[in-house]
Amino acid sequence: MEQSLKAKIQEDIKAAMRNKEKDLLMTLRMLSAAIKQKEVDERRDLSDADVTSIIEKMIKQRKDAAEQYKKAERAELAEKELAEIEVVKSYLPEQMSEEEVKSSVESAISSVGAQNMQDLGKVMAELKPKLQGKADMGLVSKFAKEFLQS
Repeated sequence: MEQSLKAKIQEDIKAAMRNKEKDLLMTLRMLSAAIKQKEVDERRDLSDADVTSIIEKMIKQRKDAAEQYKKAERAELAEKELAEIEVVKSYLPEQMSEEEVKSSVESAISSVGAQNMQDLGKVMAELKPKLQGKADMGLVSKFAKEFLQS
């Protein structure tokens, strides 16, 4: 059986400790802490899909922080955030190309019979379980809006 994401992260933490990779270890511990916090809050073990959504949230937070640091002319801190994004991103499934996202959006629009922007929620509800972790949901939403407005 394939190893769960949570188990993979724990293994990588141990490897980073053995190899004395301080920055990597710090980032992985932060990710592990976020996962454990969610498990404690919800009083259940998280699935890979749950872990993936935590990873996506962390990536978004890091991107926002990097933007703020760039605006404040703190390049070294922005670089640190971007490096953390790269580490965390490695635990996401392979990302879909823009063409694959567009075709998924088009097929979801036809399968729910969406006609206009009022149907955006139905389209996104159809797409989210299928594309979560595999595609940037902001991009998915952008394409859905474009198709529904035309």
